[in-house]
Amino acid sequence: MLPEINLGTDCAAPHTTVMTIAGPSSDETPLRPATASDAEALAAFGARAFVAKFGTLYASEDLATHLRKAHSPAAVAAEIASPAMRIALAERDGALTGYCKLVLRGGWPEHARGLRPIELKQLYTDPALTGLGIGSALTRWAFVTARECGADEIQLSVWSGNHDAQRFYARHGFVKLADVGFWVGDQRDEEYLFSKLLD
Repeated sequence: MLPEINLGTDCAAPHTTVMTIAGPSSDETPLRPATASDAEALAAFGARAFVAKFGTLYASEDLATHLRKAHSPAAVAAEIASPAMRIALAERDGALTGYCKLVLRGGWPEHARGLRPIELKQLYTDPALTGLGIGSALTRWAFVTARECGADEIQLSVWSGNHDAQRFYARHGFVKLADVGFWVGDQRDEEYLFSKLLD
């Protein structure tokens, strides 16, 4: 049994102001925390992104079940309200361009390398804006937030066929640890567990 994360002072409550995440160049991406009023837009964005990338892989019943469970306004509203989650939004000209969800406890304790792992649950960006550094900014936010919350490892799972995502996470210091499963309705996907130890 892993110990509960000892939340740092900066992690006791979600940030309530806009954060600016600097990249390796002079470019900066403004991020802000999700609020209750974002639930509908965030749910719609997540559903669109999931269907665009993976929708053809599933039977319609399985896909509908997953979207209700993971990307309905009610499900997203519960995540935003949860003290065990942190959600950052990226926007451009007032429109949502990406988001990242952190769960303040690792999802795979049997594979933990650290003592206080947390999970990067979802990181989605607008595919039309690929290459603008939105995903990297959200990933850096995840690193900062995880450290503030006392975590020493970030875990995530990625579909075995999503080679672009695997390369993206490898560039950010994640390594593959194990083969795991992910259920979409009644279909079990073969996924890879990736992990990054934090300094």
